[in-house]
Amino acid sequence: MLNMVQISVTALLLPLTLASALPKRATVLIPKSVFDSTTSLEQYFTYNYPWGGNTHNGGARMDKEHVAISPPGTLKITAQPVKGQPPATHGGKQIPINYLSGAVGAKQHFNVPKGGGLVFSGSFQATATKGTWPAFWLTAVNGWPPEIDMAEWKGSGKISFNTFNTSSVLSWKDVAYNNPSQFHDITCELRDVNGKDTQVKFWMDGALQATHVGKDYTGKPFYLIINLQMEGSSGKPGPTTNTTYSVKNLEVTTL
Repeated sequence: MLNMVQISVTALLLPLTLASALPKRATVLIPKSVFDSTTSLEQYFTYNYPWGGNTHNGGARMDKEHVAISPPGTLKITAQPVKGQPPATHGGKQIPINYLSGAVGAKQHFNVPKGGGLVFSGSFQATATKGTWPAFWLTAVNGWPPEIDMAEWKGSGKISFNTFNTSSVLSWKDVAYNNPSQFHDITCELRDVNGKDTQVKFWMDGALQATHVGKDYTGKPFYLIINLQMEGSSGKPGPTTNTTYSVKNLEVTTL
């Protein structure tokens, strides 16, 4: 009888032992179906900036009307030239508003846990001409920094990958952005390295572009933002006709 009990217990424990040895599965935080419909978009994102504003540091005022699912599966933001808009105030300065455009911010906050990480990925069709400033970025919920510009186009014909530790201490990589009319795949991986700092890796079209380290990033919550800002750091004057920025296959997972 004793031997039978021992065998039964061993048989029960064996699957648990094997399961514990298997790698953890990634958890999907935002699925690739997020842009399949307006209903799905609004399940995961709010319109305008996630802290509640509709202007920031450029010449566009954001609104819901300039954000669309078009076609299904693709988020499309349009920046429209306008006149007569009241100026915005940023950093104590007034900024002329010359466009109406769009931004969406994820409802969920994201943070890198100790020993863990996050992966943000998607396909982007972005303009890189003067006066246009599309971006795919993370910024601090509480204070600033941290900030990670997972993909930023500032009117120079290039794409930028940036990680801010302070306003003057940052890492960046600018890469030529060829064929802007085509979709390009962007992936950003955040991984805790020591319980305190976060390693940030940037890929474009499957090729690793840069590896940065965010000091004291681990455990700090981020906003996720997709927006089409105009002018500002991308120069002026911007385009006199509509500008579009499209995103598809967006996904956020844990490591």
